[in-house]
Amino acid sequence: MNGENVQTCDYLFVHKDIVEKVRKSMPDEDELYDLAELYKVFADSTRIKILYVLFESEMCVCDIAQLLEMSQSAISHQLRVLKQAKLVKFRRDGKTIFYSLADDHVRTIMDQGIEHIEE
Repeated sequence: MNGENVQTCDYLFVHKDIVEKVRKSMPDEDELYDLAELYKVFADSTRIKILYVLFESEMCVCDIAQLLEMSQSAISHQLRVLKQAKLVKFRRDGKTIFYSLADDHVRTIMDQGIEHIEE
């Protein structure tokens, strides 16, 4: 392993109290999977840009496409992903659909991410 020091654990002594305490506090597998899927949504810079746009104002696909200098179909695709992840919501006004952030949690997640990378 390239001469790295690797610590092995042969289960000679297990701190049962600590292991059991942590095991009880762990979310179940479905929750962990859903959390991982949520964070995958944030792994695309276009989706991040769209979320930042929607921090400022609700907008329609045409306006977002214009602002980000992208095609409407590309924006629509990303909005669909964000909507499925429950990060954005929409309202219809006549034939126009306006998108906005689903709730304040989205802003909190983004703010904490920025704070972390700026440390």
